[in-house]
Amino acid sequence: MKPSRPSFLWHDYETFGADPRRDRPAQFAAIRTDDNLAPIGDPVVLYCQPSPDMLPQPDACLITGITPQMARERGLPEPAFAAHIHQLMSEPDTCSVGYNNFRFDDEVSRFLFWRNFLDPYAREYSNGNSRFDLIDLMRMSCALRPQGLNWPLRDDGKPSFRLEDLAAANGLDVSRAHDALADVEATIGLARLLLKHQPRLWQWALSLRQKHVVSALLGKGEVLLHSSARLSASHCATAPILPVAPHPQFNGQWLVWNLNVDPDQFAGLDHEQLSDRLWTPSADLPEGTERLPVKLIRANRCPMISPFKVLDTEARQRLAIDPDLITRRAARLRSDSAFIGRLTDLFETSGGQAPDPELALYDGFIPRGDQQTMARIRQLDAAALIRIGEPFSDRRLNELLFRYRARHFPDSLDADDQARWQTLRRRRLLEDPELASIRWPEYRARVAELRRSHPDHGELWRALDDWAIELGLTNPNAG
Repeated sequence: MKPSRPSFLWHDYETFGADPRRDRPAQFAAIRTDDNLAPIGDPVVLYCQPSPDMLPQPDACLITGITPQMARERGLPEPAFAAHIHQLMSEPDTCSVGYNNFRFDDEVSRFLFWRNFLDPYAREYSNGNSRFDLIDLMRMSCALRPQGLNWPLRDDGKPSFRLEDLAAANGLDVSRAHDALADVEATIGLARLLLKHQPRLWQWALSLRQKHVVSALLGKGEVLLHSSARLSASHCATAPILPVAPHPQFNGQWLVWNLNVDPDQFAGLDHEQLSDRLWTPSADLPEGTERLPVKLIRANRCPMISPFKVLDTEARQRLAIDPDLITRRAARLRSDSAFIGRLTDLFETSGGQAPDPELALYDGFIPRGDQQTMARIRQLDAAALIRIGEPFSDRRLNELLFRYRARHFPDSLDADDQARWQTLRRRRLLEDPELASIRWPEYRARVAELRRSHPDHGELWRALDDWAIELGLTNPNAG
């Protein structure tokens, strides 16, 4: 039954690997609640049948306990799996929410929908819909309003924001961690604690789902507080920031400076030096070289930001923030338009295209006419799919259609199509690191390594051996 008022769809995926674009979903779970976080209806648990060109990451199977055979036996074909999830998320006035979903689960959804001719974005904003991610709100609560929750520490003494750690520290059941439904229940449990103990912070965070609220805060050019995984965990992943400029190419994105870092040490650097400090991985920077403390904030991604004035005495001490120093650094940045210009130039880019159509979602918007054709594709049987040929003006979609037929309607392929499909399968399973997160040589070696280190999981390793054999790969035990 469609909810009569705004609702949250709390959800989680378990996947066959850590790459949301190249790896495939294994399990999905969701619970719908009202705005008081009371359940609406029954939980949803779905499995997704794996395709015959997919090797799972053995470590992912070890963590979740889900094998390809289990997903095949319990699951739906990927088009039906995707359609069911899309329908849940598309109900009017639904806020789709999870734990670290902006960086992972939402990417899984978008690329799942893309492969199966469903609109990847509309469920995020149309018909009163929105999306939200609890993890950065947990960071902000730890930093600014920690009362009412317990905050576990990692071995290095920094706060841990892993779902299972926070859930365990706050008395929630973690006995089934890495089961999608259990993770959803733990996420709702944390959200209920926040709503109970920090209701004003909760409502503030929800207001940031509105792009105009975020844009208004960033557009003032005032010092703000920001919580993000990109910031140091030692201070609850929260820092004072200054919006220094809008993105030179993309509306709704802002460059911000982490004011915990003195800008003077970077002001004399030229474009190439600044570029190295920004884009070079931290591990590859020379020892003692500090990374450029600039990041992007996207107004449509519900960033956890707040006015600087909410910082009370306890929070200042907890975050080691000196307001006078922060004010001076902000003034220093505002006064150096040339430096800000050099920072902005770093983000002037033509952008590269993805090497494969399945990964090319972000290479351009779908033409309107093709959107209508996508809706037709989902209704066609094998015979009709043969007749339709290449109906799209967007070449990405014509290649996606061929793969859709090959995976889900193999009887629609003629001899030439079969040869083309087998060539693609070989590239994904054996050759091309751009197409899959793991290939047969790495898979075989990793299964052997895990078999030695986890001998008590013999049934799992046999299942992964059998899956490789089903795909036509050499018996992993044959050397």
